[in-house]
Amino acid sequence: MLQDFMRRLRWRLVAHIDLPLLLIVLAIMATGLATVYSATYDTNNRLLAQSMNMLIGLGTMWTVAQLPPQKLMRFGLPLYVVGVILLLLVFAFGIRVKGATRWLSLGFTRIQPSELLKIAAPLMLAWYFHQHEALLKFRHYVIACLLLLLPFALIAKQPDLGTAILVGAAGFYVIFFAGLPWQVIVGLATAGGVAAPFVWTMLHDYQRKRILTLIDPTSDPLGAGYHIIQSTIAMGSGGSFGKGWLDGTQTHLEFIPERHTDFIFAVFSEEQGLLGNAFLVCLYFLLIGRGLMIAANASTLFARLMAGSITLSLFTYVFVNMGMVSGILPVVGVPLPFVSYGGTALVTLSIGIGILMSIQTHRMLVRK
Repeated sequence: MLQDFMRRLRWRLVAHIDLPLLLIVLAIMATGLATVYSATYDTNNRLLAQSMNMLIGLGTMWTVAQLPPQKLMRFGLPLYVVGVILLLLVFAFGIRVKGATRWLSLGFTRIQPSELLKIAAPLMLAWYFHQHEALLKFRHYVIACLLLLLPFALIAKQPDLGTAILVGAAGFYVIFFAGLPWQVIVGLATAGGVAAPFVWTMLHDYQRKRILTLIDPTSDPLGAGYHIIQSTIAMGSGGSFGKGWLDGTQTHLEFIPERHTDFIFAVFSEEQGLLGNAFLVCLYFLLIGRGLMIAANASTLFARLMAGSITLSLFTYVFVNMGMVSGILPVVGVPLPFVSYGGTALVTLSIGIGILMSIQTHRMLVRK
């Protein structure tokens, strides 16, 4: 009797966990934890905090994985509505930190509503297209674009261009996978090019300065160009094999800004070198490849759209972070998935992985 109970309990714990996906995420998390320790070895409480963040993330991932895609789909509309309302409340009651109003205080803690939209926006759009799967028309794509534009504009206004880009990308991937015509994509790209001069005038001064210093970081070496200069120095000094864990001079002499969050890849590059970078990039390729495989094998339109959006959003995270740290993209404040210090983004990413696991494992159970 007890043995049967334990057997059922063990099955319950692992039934909806995709083992390849879990192992890849754990490998990246372990790499991130070691790098966070090196970047903040003089403040060990951050290592403990990040360990707790990862445990919370894994718990959230497991919980979401237990929910079948049909139940997840029901959260699309209410989460989107709640997320937009919270974004509006940020403008009225938000906390201003470092010149940006992005947080809401709950008394015992504070939340960043824009993080919710990274999941809520694609979830809402995937639900919307699923409802109209039988006969998709051009107007459905227009409505979807408007639904995405609302949170994108509210987040960009905070200002938080990095999160706005991630939310916009996640939503766009859903619309793209739903069958957005190539003519529309070309038209949008052309319209974007024409509107670029007007968008430039709407950017904040610090955002324009970041773009200009991307072209020539030495034009403001102690200001806007400082981040790029120091991160590229750290990456270059790592060479092929790196200086070794805990031996990064740029890191421990505190030349690298935000070294445990947005610029943690510079810390990793200095200590592990080109070989370590190749290893980390391979892990991300495996993660993205597994996600695309799950998307390709998904059994419903909603599942395919969500799996595709989550997977390409992970690619966007990695590409933008590594691009800004290496100096080929402007600094926009995007964390490196499962490596950068921080709890909110880590939980959001864990929810995404949990959704991928749900789509994969429930599909397998249905087939059986």
